[in-house]
Amino acid sequence: MQRHDGRAADQLRPLKIQRGFVRTAQASVLIEAGRTMVLCTASVEKGVPPWRRPRDPAVAIQGWVTGEYSMLPGSTSPRKQRERSKVDGRTTEIQRLIGRSLRAVVDFAALGDHTITVDCDVLQADGGTRTTSITGGYIALADAISAVFAGGLGVGGQPILLDSVAAISVGVVSGTPVLDLDYSEDSTA
Repeated sequence: MQRHDGRAADQLRPLKIQRGFVRTAQASVLIEAGRTMVLCTASVEKGVPPWRRPRDPAVAIQGWVTGEYSMLPGSTSPRKQRERSKVDGRTTEIQRLIGRSLRAVVDFAALGDHTITVDCDVLQADGGTRTTSITGGYIALADAISAVFAGGLGVGGQPILLDSVAAISVGVVSGTPVLDLDYSEDSTA
């Protein structure tokens, strides 16, 4: 199968990663997969959400990692309305996916009394925004942990990160399985 952009069915779009894109966050990554561009930042804060605190003060506090996702209004054509007070269902689903993907590789006991928020803001959308957000979000998370915790080690000298995580899309276009779908492929898969 010949894809519209000349890639083989099992070929990724060109991937570019620029670390340190935003100077005000503990870590940031501008990640591009083809024409999809996502800015991911990771911020480490002391404390955890109230529901995460143990009732028994003798029990050690375990950290938390959460993901947030949004699309700039001009990231798509036609323009996407800015989400004001209520997040739509698609955004909620993607935020949960990002958070769960990142939490799967974190040792919360080693993170201790800290919350890490990974913000993924889509600057330009051409398919694969959630998978690009997971990959960029992980890099920002890892960089923030390295920047804030000496050697990436937390409570008891344990590594906070247990593994790595990345994501890619797969779909069936015109009867052929293809890797890393752009918008035109994803909308017909």
